[in-house]
Amino acid sequence: MKKNAFRCLVALVTGIFITSCNSDDGASCPGDFTGALTANEQKLIGTWTLSAIVAMEEVDITDDGEDNPSNNIYTQYSDCQKSTFYTFNSNRTYQIGQSQSFEDCENVLTTEGTWQLSSQTLGLLRNCILQNIVINFSADETTFYFSDNYTVTEVDGNTVQTDITFTYTLVP
Repeated sequence: MKKNAFRCLVALVTGIFITSCNSDDGASCPGDFTGALTANEQKLIGTWTLSAIVAMEEVDITDDGEDNPSNNIYTQYSDCQKSTFYTFNSNRTYQIGQSQSFEDCENVLTTEGTWQLSSQTLGLLRNCILQNIVINFSADETTFYFSDNYTVTEVDGNTVQTDITFTYTLVP
């Protein structure tokens, strides 16, 4: 079940508005994001850690032998899964991954690419895949969040269609 929960996390975190290019239709890959950062983009520089995942509908993704659905998906994740982070660098590169400081982490991935923030749309480009996420910042700009509709597979195999909000907090 841990693998299913991890796959759910990866799908939820990376599965938003993905547009890919392939050579079958003659499309070319978009070029990396380049250039100086705007004042609006400066607020993203640093490492942001996953701090909340909240679903509109209650779901149960824990393999704990109990039927205990909750809107708070974050509390149902292992420490390894909770350790998801984004690091945005001033040279427009970014990394998304999980901390490797936990012993039971399986399938730990770190992906990198280039980024751009235009108004409230965060563009992430990696391996010829462009992902555009509409993000919102807290008033003090120490957290950002994004929401979308997802299908979650619960521990018992049932699927639930629900809106989910992911929140990331800036590491001081």
